[in-house]
Amino acid sequence: MEKLKVVELFAGVGGFRLGLENTELNRFEVTWANQWEPGKKVQHAFDCYASRFETGKHVNEDIAEVTDREMSETNADLIVGGFPCQDYSVARSLNGELGISGKKGVLFWEITRFIQNTIPKYVLLENVDRLLKSPSKQRGRDFAVMLSTLHELGYDVEWRVINAAEYGNAQRRRRIFIFAYRRNMTYGKEMAKLNGEDFLYNKGMFARAFPVKEEPYKNRVAETEISGDIVDVSDNFSFEFHNTGIMRNGEITTIHTIPVEEPATPLREIIEENYDGKYVVDGEKLEKFKYLRGQKKEERTAKNGHKYFYTEGGMSESDSLDLPGRTMLTSEGSINRSTHLIKMDGKYRTLTPIEAERLNGFPDGWTDTMPERTRYFCMGNALVVPLITRMGNEIEKIDIEYPENITQLELL
Repeated sequence: MEKLKVVELFAGVGGFRLGLENTELNRFEVTWANQWEPGKKVQHAFDCYASRFETGKHVNEDIAEVTDREMSETNADLIVGGFPCQDYSVARSLNGELGISGKKGVLFWEITRFIQNTIPKYVLLENVDRLLKSPSKQRGRDFAVMLSTLHELGYDVEWRVINAAEYGNAQRRRRIFIFAYRRNMTYGKEMAKLNGEDFLYNKGMFARAFPVKEEPYKNRVAETEISGDIVDVSDNFSFEFHNTGIMRNGEITTIHTIPVEEPATPLREIIEENYDGKYVVDGEKLEKFKYLRGQKKEERTAKNGHKYFYTEGGMSESDSLDLPGRTMLTSEGSINRSTHLIKMDGKYRTLTPIEAERLNGFPDGWTDTMPERTRYFCMGNALVVPLITRMGNEIEKIDIEYPENITQLELL
């Protein structure tokens, strides 16, 4: 069976690729991947990626420096990537070109440039769930700019906010996944015939991979249309997107869906039996952890001399081993309120790098090519690999169930 050629953007240490290479039919082949961390002399994530994967072209340069010609030569069926959530306001310059403000916001424009140069069948992206509500002064604008852009490129879009723990994983990590597909493919034409609720509850890719109840949470269902004028969307669009939705030819249906939950993996199942004593926390470090995790109401003084009361709710003294882990951040492993602190055999300790890898479903030792602090940082940025495998399984089935008999030229 012919492979689906994959381009992996903002590849990190390869979470998307790992997930896709574990699918049931093994149809995905990553042929080109890009990873570049600006301002870093040593490219730890890229070095890890290159050491773990032998096939395909691995590119360690600013994506903006990759030429249109090189992009067009990748021949992608699927583009995947997790990219920064920044400010996606759009302006038109004097020469008529569009631009997204924010140093990292421009990275979405690089995704669209890759789409324009390769015309893939599918696009699968990952981001933080606050994307649906940003910015606070114009709710939904940033996501709407993305939808409008994909709409203009000829794609329909399905999205879902997924909490990994609700579908059997060991981490309560909530992220938005965005699946786009060519509107004029067989799959796109067939999905266009469905009503929005049937699509989102039953027939869509996410509904197949991650079942939900056939009822909205608190009757939260909404519809709207989105303009093809990206600047107009940036200036004027405001809308409350729910955690699940579909945009077809500019028409949007969005529902707050309720997951059909699967038993989560508790922390104790990913804990190493033998670990280095350096992860044990006691003395002053333990007192610092207890302070950071505790409830606070204390007077503080601002730089301008203004006095105010700082308040913060308390957390449990340690993380329960009977529950999945909390969302892991890039600061994991440091003395920080967000760092996991577990208690075993009367001792407190932090998670080991291997346990951090297990929280995201990576193989043990996957990031051992880099310094320990960077291992935690990369896992704080990573996605939960088994989620991608479930999505990949459904994309493989879609590609078989809805075969194409048209050439790429006809898709233009």
